Amino acid sequence: MRLHRLQVTAFGPFGARQDIDFDALSTAGLFLLHGATGAGKTSILDAVCFALYGSVPGARQSPAAPLRSDHAPVGTPTEVVLELTVSGRRLRLTRRPAQPRPKRRGGGFTTEKAQSLLEAHDPGTDTWKGLSRSHQEIGEEIGQLLGMNREQFCQVVLLPQGDFSRFLRADAEARGRLLGRLFDTRRFAAVEERLAEQRRAAAQQVEAGDRQLLAVAHRMAQAAGGAADGWPAPEGTPGDPGLAAAVLTWAAVARSGAREARDAAELALSAAESRQAAAHRALEDEQERAARRQRHEDALRRAAALDARRGERDMWQARLEEARRAERIGEPLALRDEAERAHRAADTARTRAAAALPGEPADAGADWLAARDRALQQELAAVEAARVAEQRRAEIVRERAELDRRARADEEVLRDADAWLAGWEARRRELQEQAEAAQDAATRAELLAGRLEPARRRLAAARRRDALAEDVTAAEERLATAREAANRAHETWLDLRERRLRGIAAELAAQLADGAPCAVCGSPTHPAPAAAADGHVDRAAEDAAYEQHTRADAARTDAERRLAVLRETHGAAAAEAAGESPERAAPEPAGAAPTGSEPVPTGPTVTELAHHVDVLETEHAETRALASTGHALREELRRAEQEHGLRLDARQQARLALAAATSRREALDRQQAVLDTDLARALGTAATTVAERSAELERQIEAVARAADAVRAVEETARRLKEADDRLADAAYRAGFATPDAAAAALLDDGRQRDLQHRLDAWQAESAAIADRLAEHTARPAAEGPQPDPEAARAAYETAERAARAAASAVAAARDRCTALDRLSAQAEREVRRLGPLRDHHDRLARLATLTAGTSAENQRRMRLETYVLAARLEQVAAAATARLQRMSAGRYTLVHSDARAGTKRSGLGLHVVDAWTGTERDTATLSGGETFFVSLALALGLADVVTDEAGGVRLDTLFIDEGFGSLDEHTLDEVLDVLDGLRERDRSVGIVSHVPDLRRRIPAQLEVVKGRDGSRVRLRGAEVTG
Repeated sequence: MRLHRLQVTAFGPFGARQDIDFDALSTAGLFLLHGATGAGKTSILDAVCFALYGSVPGARQSPAAPLRSDHAPVGTPTEVVLELTVSGRRLRLTRRPAQPRPKRRGGGFTTEKAQSLLEAHDPGTDTWKGLSRSHQEIGEEIGQLLGMNREQFCQVVLLPQGDFSRFLRADAEARGRLLGRLFDTRRFAAVEERLAEQRRAAAQQVEAGDRQLLAVAHRMAQAAGGAADGWPAPEGTPGDPGLAAAVLTWAAVARSGAREARDAAELALSAAESRQAAAHRALEDEQERAARRQRHEDALRRAAALDARRGERDMWQARLEEARRAERIGEPLALRDEAERAHRAADTARTRAAAALPGEPADAGADWLAARDRALQQELAAVEAARVAEQRRAEIVRERAELDRRARADEEVLRDADAWLAGWEARRRELQEQAEAAQDAATRAELLAGRLEPARRRLAAARRRDALAEDVTAAEERLATAREAANRAHETWLDLRERRLRGIAAELAAQLADGAPCAVCGSPTHPAPAAAADGHVDRAAEDAAYEQHTRADAARTDAERRLAVLRETHGAAAAEAAGESPERAAPEPAGAAPTGSEPVPTGPTVTELAHHVDVLETEHAETRALASTGHALREELRRAEQEHGLRLDARQQARLALAAATSRREALDRQQAVLDTDLARALGTAATTVAERSAELERQIEAVARAADAVRAVEETARRLKEADDRLADAAYRAGFATPDAAAAALLDDGRQRDLQHRLDAWQAESAAIADRLAEHTARPAAEGPQPDPEAARAAYETAERAARAAASAVAAARDRCTALDRLSAQAEREVRRLGPLRDHHDRLARLATLTAGTSAENQRRMRLETYVLAARLEQVAAAATARLQRMSAGRYTLVHSDARAGTKRSGLGLHVVDAWTGTERDTATLSGGETFFVSLALALGLADVVTDEAGGVRLDTLFIDEGFGSLDEHTLDEVLDVLDGLRERDRSVGIVSHVPDLRRRIPAQLEVVKGRDGSRVRLRGAEVTG
């Protein structure tokens, strides 16, 4: 990183714009930044830091120490511009802090937000290209390019005033905090926390596993009952080391006892099952003898009942044989019945056909009917000749009806058109007037819409104005309170300061030591040191009062700023509510005190404005509703004009159609008269139409044909009936029946014959079954032997069965107990195996956690992991610092890292100095003031080298060292300057900030800061620069 140019405006003590050319200063390698005390030397370094990171180092970044110069004109903004090259890119950073500025309209001030701009130089076009205006994006980009945050940058590049000895004299804890920020060792602290969390989580897992194991042991104790032979169940608490072994041992004892009980129960079950089988066989034998005896007695009863029904069986047999003989006349009988039915049907048909011939003889024969048919056919042919005339007459009637219908329709159209056209002019004027009214309403609605939105904004502004009025009053009260507090704090500080100055002699006397020169007169003897008076104020009390005064003044400034913002916002709202532009509002200046005597004009009230908005909204809604009908009205007028033209055309067409219809109707009337005469002559008076007469003749012809067919059918069926009677009589005689009627009576249908056969078959089957049952060789001995007793045998069997079930239940319970114990034992073994790795993991984590936390006995120095890493970094820093310290001290001093413990505190971050003249290692607190400075400087430079390497090797071509050289003697100053001059190797430049006069003689390239009443300014001096 190399700085090229710095431009500061209204920053710190610089009231006007100041330009600093670091390229000109860097040509000498080592340059001096000097000036009077308070001129602003350190402010230049603050400007560099502010340009890069948006803030300044240390306590100077506070509300009590604003960045804006008190010497700057009111209209000049505070701004810092820095050009630098980093990682091969030339960048320009522009930053403005948050600062008050005059309001553009009216009096008072407003706070302008902080602004940032990052630009990159384009060497091709020699122009600057904007990259970002975001504070966050610029901060991230600079942090990535430099590889350092603000604290690291100030420690590495700016080496700030008063901070050299802070790191050297810090205790281990403070030194660890600083190194932790510089080297970002939070990940190692996170490792410690992570190991502690994992240790706690592993302990919870082990305890949870032990609780699960104890739960399994409890279930085993419940399942074992008395199988453990009095062995006590395992007890313990989660986390006990021997818990797993105790549970497994007790489980083995319980399983052994349960197996012995199971074997004894199985032997008892085998004996009970043998007794049950013997009782079951005895029961089956008794039941079989009783069943055989019962079957023999049932067979005797069935045989007696069968003999009693033998006569009925013979009757069934005779009836079945007679029916089978009668079956030989079945076919002739069926043919005779069919012929008789056909003859009756034919006779009935003939009677109906004769009835359908009115006026004809009832006994007319076939010849007469044939002659009548021929006469009707001739008459039908004559009627068909008149059908053409009838069809033409029907067409004329239809055409005449159509003409009448059209005439009525045309007359209706004519009447409707005349009625509509009579009101046309009035309707057109009405639609035109309504359309013009809707157009006027649309124009009015646009005007109202333009007035409505400003009225709404005024109403909203009036509501904000009323709400802000209360806030302004409260802010004025807070400002008055803050001013009183600031005045009291200021008076208190001035009073304490005056009292301390009156007793400053006693304060200086308290610092005197025998043999040490007085800071005032330089005398090593102190004969009469001043004594402190009662109520003496020391520096701490004064500093506390000054701090209180600073805070109170900052609170007052903040209250003034807040009041100014509220007044500006209230004024803008009041102006907007009154109908003025917000820019024309002139709120009261922030610093002016409210008088409270003159009322501030507030304009119309919220109620008045709300009423005005309601009136405008109502009128706007009404006009919009009326305007929305305009399009529909214009469309309706257009359709009405189209309909007017159509109505005129329809009236003309209707008149023409009516005239043509009248002429055609007269011609049709003449044709219809001629046709009516011809039809009357052809049809006579019997029918009105040809179709009716033809249909009548066709019905008569059909009736004559049916009558002739019926006569012929009667004659044929009478012949077939006589032939069937002859065949039936012959068949009855051959079957053995005296008459056909006797044979017909003996006939049975198939169902009744099957029923008789089934009865005979059932009787025969029953007889055979009884014979078989009585012939069994075991039935008779059972019937003749002693009476069986199956109930006694059943009682004996049930007793044996209950005993076997009891024995089986005992075996099942014993087996279930063994199964449960085996299952639970296996579960316990799985839990123990599962817990083994968890317990080992917990032990390893516990060892690592205590080791990294520094609480383990193995960590003898009680050094945490983060401290261990920082100790390694501190060794690197000490080695880098020693390389320069030996040159500065002429080889006398060496910095070494110490990991020794200090009392009960943890070790790891100690620093000692080795004195080569005495050969002793001693604490850095024993160094003198000058020694402390150059040792601290060497340590700071070594720390800068290590941090630079840690930051990724970012090249730092520009370094600054602020103050501290006044405590060095001439020889040591030469050594220190030689070391610093060596830093500019490889094109590196070093700037020294100091007001030591001797340095102005030793360092030719200088940047002088000159202070004045109108602010400080800078001047460049040296062999190659001009100021």
